[in-house]
Amino acid sequence: MASGGSVHAAAAVLLLAAQLLCVGAADADQETGTVIPAESRPCVDCHAFEFMQRALQDLKKTAFNLDARTETLVLRAERRALCDCMATSSLR
Repeated sequence: MASGGSVHAAAAVLLLAAQLLCVGAADADQETGTVIPAESRPCVDCHAFEFMQRALQDLKKTAFNLDARTETLVLRAERRALCDCMATSSLR
């Protein structure tokens, strides 16, 4: 019985070793296809900087558009007020 137990233990160890080798080989195959050298991929800080730069440009455009619209609305209001004043004064 002792020899049967040691055979089972040896078989279990061999099976475990074979599984570890297969898993290691599978991981190595997956990694070689997906690894990109660090020199060729931009860092996270670069992506964040580019994103913030684009967001700032969008904000500047929006602010400029709002300024232009506000100026146009103010000019319209002043023109209306001026026209209203002129119309009333010319009637007298």
